[in-house]
Amino acid sequence: MSSRRPNPAALPAEIPIFPLASALLLPGGRLPLNIFEPRYLAMVEDALGAGRLLGMVLPDPSGPRPGGRSTIYRTGCLGRIASFSETGDGRYLITLLGLLRYDVVQELPDHPAGYRRVRADFSPYLDDLEPAPGEMDRAALLGALWPYFAARGIEADRAALERIPDAELVTTLCMACPFDGREQQALLMAPDPSRRAELLTTLLRIDGAGPPGDDARPV
Repeated sequence: MSSRRPNPAALPAEIPIFPLASALLLPGGRLPLNIFEPRYLAMVEDALGAGRLLGMVLPDPSGPRPGGRSTIYRTGCLGRIASFSETGDGRYLITLLGLLRYDVVQELPDHPAGYRRVRADFSPYLDDLEPAPGEMDRAALLGALWPYFAARGIEADRAALERIPDAELVTTLCMACPFDGREQQALLMAPDPSRRAELLTTLLRIDGAGPPGDDARPV
C-alpha cells in the first residue's frame, strides 16, 4: 500500500459513493473512470476538496430498483483520487487508488448535487491498509488463466503478465476480467489476498470451461 495510506483515526464517517456495475475496486488496485454525469462531476469536485476520497460500490442486481435507483451491496471499497484531468468537453478522467473496504451502515439523504452518500464502517477491514504477505499457487492461477482468456477471446501479453508480482497480479486480474457482479462482489469479500487468489483461480476455471456469459454493464 502507498506510504500515503490514511490514518485509520482520520477516516471519514460519511463518504460519497459511486454505484457502478462492472467497476470493481480492490485495495491496492487502480481504477480509471470517465466521469460525465453532472451529479458525479459534482461528486468529484467535492472529493477533490475533501481528501480526494470516495467510495466505489457495486449495484446488487437481485435487489429492487425503486424509481430506477439501484440497490447496492453492503460492502464497497474506498478510493483516493490519484490522478485527475479534464477534457475539452467537460468530462473528468480520474484514476482511483483502492485503499480499504467498508461496510455501509446507513445510506444518507442524497447530496444536494444529486449523488449518493453513506455512513461507512471501516473497522472490519483495517488490515487492508497493511496487508500481510500471503501465499498463492501461482502455477495454478496461470494454468487457469490461459484457457479462460482463450474461451473469452481475450488477447494478453503473456510474458508481461508472468512478470507481475503475485499480489499485483491477483488484484489486476480480479478487476480486469469480465466477471459478473456476484463474482466481483465475492472477490471483494474474500477475507485476505490468499483466499482471493484461490477464489480467482476457481472462477477462471469455471468460466473458462464453458461458453462466455453476458458481461455486466454500467447502470
